[in-house]
Amino acid sequence: MSVESMVQGMIDALTEAMTDAAKHDKGNAAAGTRVRKAMQAAKATAQDVRAKVQADKNNK
Repeated sequence: MSVESMVQGMIDALTEAMTDAAKHDKGNAAAGTRVRKAMQAAKATAQDVRAKVQADKNNK
């Protein structure tokens, strides 16, 4: 998987989380749980991107 597609996937997932973020701001606790889950997934993907970029750098 390319770095570009990984970053685009993060952007898409975070964009989808905006709906739940708005619901959370209005007091919906379940939406807050979904936002936290999306943030955890974004964190994991960001770490994967960092590792891939570092590996690519080291292989050149």
